Amino acid sequence: MQIKNDVNQVVAMKTIILGAVLALFAIPGCQKPTNHETVASEMMKKQAQELETATFAGGCFWCIESDFEKVGGVIEVISGYTGGYKEKPTYEEVSSGGTGHLEAVQVLYDPTKITYKELLDIFWKHVDPTDAGGQFVDRGPQYRTAIFYHNEEQKRLAEESRDELNESGRFDKPVATEIAMVQAFYRAEDYHQDYYKKDPIRYKLYRKNSGRDKFLEKTWGESVPITEGQSKNKTYSKPADEVLRQKLTPMQYDVTQNEGTEPPFNNEYWDNKREGIYVDIVSGEPLFSSRDKFDSGTGWPSFTKPLEPDNIVEREDRRLLMVRTEVRSKHGDSHLGHVFADGPEPTGMRYCMNSAALRFIPKENLEKEGYGQYLKLFEETR
Repeated sequence: MQIKNDVNQVVAMKTIILGAVLALFAIPGCQKPTNHETVASEMMKKQAQELETATFAGGCFWCIESDFEKVGGVIEVISGYTGGYKEKPTYEEVSSGGTGHLEAVQVLYDPTKITYKELLDIFWKHVDPTDAGGQFVDRGPQYRTAIFYHNEEQKRLAEESRDELNESGRFDKPVATEIAMVQAFYRAEDYHQDYYKKDPIRYKLYRKNSGRDKFLEKTWGESVPITEGQSKNKTYSKPADEVLRQKLTPMQYDVTQNEGTEPPFNNEYWDNKREGIYVDIVSGEPLFSSRDKFDSGTGWPSFTKPLEPDNIVEREDRRLLMVRTEVRSKHGDSHLGHVFADGPEPTGMRYCMNSAALRFIPKENLEKEGYGQYLKLFEETR
């Protein structure tokens, strides 16, 4: 009953406009572009002409947007509404089921880096395609699955992939996902865009209790498609305890395995200013980036957000006569630290971590150590 109440509360929160988030995107006054700005604008126009668009409906667009944004070659994902008859619908109208629209996403992607067929494979493996009545906790036709094709080639590939899935025997029931020509797509309210980044704690609570990830793990296991946040040559797992005792220092073992805490201002990374990423000392899974690190004044390394939200697990911690949110790694099950809602913008969060639970990989070593996909994070700042 508590889980059901939590889910209902989170779903209800979808209707609350996050004014503080909107303020982050305020556009400054118009000014005449410089020559450099003109050249950059032309380059952006040229790049946009070379990109392609795919449109999918897979239940809650918070989740589908999050899943596609982690995929290499995907440039942008926009949450919105399509498939219905009402012009410029609001979230309240769509969620009530009275507009004919579905919650959907438009995926802007670079076809030289990822194909439409690969996007289809990712879509199928992040939904329940046999459910005609909605998706997981979200019920109603507005949450059903659909593929909206933009041209005849996309239609052909979508129908072929659907038929292959039906013939694979993966599901006991036939695929119920509709395949239809794309219609007018209406961008959802700004507070819905990148919701998983704007309010990660509420998003994770909703997603965890929705039943989506349990279904996907049960159905696909380790065959769920690799996203940009994972290396095709790496798998992340927790070694046996005897291996950990040999591999880790006493402090690292106490922190990660016994929920210990290292002393502030007397740990390896609290004042580290080098560019790179932080991975779990136990499993090696990517956790945080130096680009999101800030000086919290606490004496522990602190970050505004995770590098890979899917590698982070948050749990209620009632020890020490207080209620806090513990942060653990997903694959290594390492205790990392705690997260607090008193951090700086844009997230307002403070992921306060123990250096002993982390291993820092400088940007110049990323390729060598198998994390080359993260090099672009630091190229963007040049």
